[in-house]
Amino acid sequence: QVQLVESGGGLVQAGGSLRLSCAASGVFFSINAMAWYRQAPGKQRELVATITSGGTANYADSVKGRFTISRDNAKNTVYLQMNSLKAEDTAVYYCKADVVRYSGIYSPWGQGTQVTVSS
Repeated sequence: QVQLVESGGGLVQAGGSLRLSCAASGVFFSINAMAWYRQAPGKQRELVATITSGGTANYADSVKGRFTISRDNAKNTVYLQMNSLKAEDTAVYYCKADVVRYSGIYSPWGQGTQVTVSS
């Protein structure tokens, strides 16, 4: 069916940068909105950023001005550029996409990628 695979996570020092990628594969017509979520230990999963098919982006207040979401429709991939990273950004980051198929819209999750920011 449709699979989302995140990559780019790792260990980075506070103030550093990291770029996450999430590629969609499978059979589908198109992808509408895409999003990044994160979940820190002991906390609920939270929305980080969204981007529409037309490229309109929205961000959580906690990352506004530091993170940038973008997409490459030719590669069916969404990115999250993370700058000025803080320890509180440490979490597992998940991507989500609204995938359009003949039967309707399917919204799978990726498996997640760990981001650890050291002070």
